[in-house]
Amino acid sequence: MAVTHRSWCAEHDGGPSNERLEFLGDAVLSLVVADLLYRRFPDLPEGQMAKTRAAVVNASTLTDLAVGMDLGGHLRLGKGEDRSGGRTKASIVSDALEAVIGAVYLDGGFESARDFVLAQLGDRIDGAASRPGARDYKTLLQEAAARDGLASPTYDVSQTGPHHNRLFRAVVRIGGEARGTGEGSTIKQAQRRAARVAYQARSGADGALDV
Repeated sequence: MAVTHRSWCAEHDGGPSNERLEFLGDAVLSLVVADLLYRRFPDLPEGQMAKTRAAVVNASTLTDLAVGMDLGGHLRLGKGEDRSGGRTKASIVSDALEAVIGAVYLDGGFESARDFVLAQLGDRIDGAASRPGARDYKTLLQEAAARDGLASPTYDVSQTGPHHNRLFRAVVRIGGEARGTGEGSTIKQAQRRAARVAYQARSGADGALDV
């Protein structure tokens, strides 16, 4: 059920999709990360705990993990969704990973789900906790631009696809010059990915943006 998309169900006389498992898995994932942060980092303030969890529990991170484990290759998709590239769509594969977490929780309980999540995310959680907000590339890019005396970054966003499955594309500009592009299932995700491209493309020993 965890790898069954609603498009497959629509072509096979109904049946349960992975949407309910996705809902459950999202809650389990948040609890695992919150529990780890609370126990492992006793001096971490609540605000930084929230930022750390947000840096780890997001569609971008889940998509990266799902692609890394080739989860898309195991999905049951409708023919139309499959032809349109559904196996690599961020919204589909990230949701499927949450559904898998929900399924692991139902099959093996919280400890099994925790072991699974930490095996995939443990290093990222530790890294984000040691540098809260470090993966907020929009903030990092804005700070870098200000430090270099440049204009604040602006984002041009376009969208394609049907209403229920939008794909957003963002172009980040500094002083009118395009510095990076990114795509995602939400505007914020597309903007973050564009900011990450621009920030990581910076050059110079001091990390200044290349002008």
